[in-house]
Amino acid sequence: MEKVQNRWAILVAAIMVNISLGAGYAWSVFQAALLEVHSDWTLSQTSLAFSLSFAMVPISMIICGPIIDKYGGKKVVLASGILSGMGMFLTGFVTSIPMLYLTYGIIVGLGNGAGYGTATSLTVKWFPDKKGLAGGLTAAGFGSGSIILAPLATNMIQSLGVATTFKIVGLVILVIVCGASFWMAKAPTTTTIQTVNQDKNYKEMLKEGNFWLLWVVYVFGATSGMMIIGHAASLAAYYSLGSGTMIVMIVGIANTVGRIAWGTISDKLGRYITVFLMFLASALGLLLLNFNTSLGSMAGILGLILIPSSFGGLLGSFPGITAENWGASKAAANYGWMFTAYGIASIMGPSVASRIKEATGSYSLALIIATVMTLVAAVLIFFFAAKKKRTVLDADEA
Repeated sequence: MEKVQNRWAILVAAIMVNISLGAGYAWSVFQAALLEVHSDWTLSQTSLAFSLSFAMVPISMIICGPIIDKYGGKKVVLASGILSGMGMFLTGFVTSIPMLYLTYGIIVGLGNGAGYGTATSLTVKWFPDKKGLAGGLTAAGFGSGSIILAPLATNMIQSLGVATTFKIVGLVILVIVCGASFWMAKAPTTTTIQTVNQDKNYKEMLKEGNFWLLWVVYVFGATSGMMIIGHAASLAAYYSLGSGTMIVMIVGIANTVGRIAWGTISDKLGRYITVFLMFLASALGLLLLNFNTSLGSMAGILGLILIPSSFGGLLGSFPGITAENWGASKAAANYGWMFTAYGIASIMGPSVASRIKEATGSYSLALIIATVMTLVAAVLIFFFAAKKKRTVLDADEA
């Protein structure tokens, strides 16, 4: 009974860590304020800070993964709180783009990766019986940061300015994440996930074609979500869908609910068919958003719900997919390498959108590219699932 109580306390702490670190998903609110204060900065330059921050996440996860797998996550999450909190605090002092890239892009990104990687891998190990739900709840924490922060940051920026807001948010992150670190206990080996394959380390995993297939699926599937999250406020203004803050909150809510809902569905339908359905929903959302001027603003808002909800479900599913294919004992390190796909998507999505918008004056081509990538991901995961099913059947017959 004690073990059950402990693991739920750990889950709550992991969610609190991810809520705090998920403040980065409210970037478009900060970005708009920065562009007003620094009139010589461009959308592409500030978007790169957002992309760089999320690109640092898998790098940090790769570095910290072996430490988490061997010793647990307390010290790693403590370091995460210090890095992310101080990075946000120091961003309040930036006066140039290179400084923004250093404080927000690199320091905050490395801190977020350490904390997110720990919270994600620990819940996978503590909840082998509810890995979809637990993974979804933990990932939902990361997605829900923008729901809480977007309206607060908007009001704070209006009354205190963007620089002071960065400093206050940084101190809050520091306190919450460092406090939650004391609950990040190492999972006992008896709770690890049962997998089809023998546990493998990242070197063995990287040699397998299945890894690279899933990696491409992850890149293509996550690009649209990062594109929308990074440009939520700008998309709201461009398509006249409402206030930027409201749209950022809608995107955040959809991102959060999607992680929980899709995670729960995956426990019932199976992980691969669920991911396939996510991609179809995301592609539909991209089409609705792209053609909302003809279909009406509600179509655009529905698109902004479908895309991030599917994106959230994707992030909630892939820790379990990685553990199922290569084992749970090295889950933190292995998922760090898988998560590099997310890092690539975080650069591609926002950057492609900003460059196309600046070059053409429209987001249409960017949304078309994202739609095609999402449909390719759907086809690839369909064939991967079919191949995996045949492999299992062949093994049973043997």
